Amino acid sequence: MKGSEPSGPTLARQLALVIDLDVCVGCQACVTSCKQWNTSGAAGPLADESAYGAGPTGTFFNRVQTYEAGTFPATDTVHFPKSCLHCQDPPCVPVCPTGASYKRKQDGIVLVDYDKCIGCKYCSWACPYGAREFDEERRVMTKCTLCVDRIHDPALPPADRLPACVKACPTGARLFGDVNDPHSQVSQAIAQRGGYALMPEWETRPANRYLPRRSPAAQPADPSP
Repeated sequence: MKGSEPSGPTLARQLALVIDLDVCVGCQACVTSCKQWNTSGAAGPLADESAYGAGPTGTFFNRVQTYEAGTFPATDTVHFPKSCLHCQDPPCVPVCPTGASYKRKQDGIVLVDYDKCIGCKYCSWACPYGAREFDEERRVMTKCTLCVDRIHDPALPPADRLPACVKACPTGARLFGDVNDPHSQVSQAIAQRGGYALMPEWETRPANRYLPRRSPAAQPADPSP
């Protein structure tokens, strides 16, 4: 008799981002590079209908939220980048009525087939992370693709086969690789720093991880006079 089946597919390879909150400075380089690449690449154009008006709108795959953590005077400014987490059990996929949203078996990336998407926004409602974006111009749902058109492009030098946000980060806060490979840089960073998944209570098993912020207030006091 077979044992119980897992809650979702466990892929041999799962590409993902690991973000080090300790060194992210909130410079927005990841946001602008993502916008630039995806506007000119296979995922674009990413429309800004009213970018400079009283109620600005725009399509962004990556956003950085900044907030204060802790209690005065022991406070920290935390910069928290957010994008699609490429969940191993993505709730956006089964709700799609046309099959436009899907998870690739070869690398675990969650993508949208724009030819099938009807812009119904079901995937947006299902995503607990707010990672789906509606493109007003094309009337389709969009999201982070991990720059799938870069990372698998044999015409690019190997050093450039990285997501645009990873290449642009000036502090090295963004790592990219196979989180299912225990020998990869991302897996080792997760193991060494206690990398965690965002909102695990939703049981979506996010592939992306965050390396926790090491608060200066939590560090031992300098014993020197």
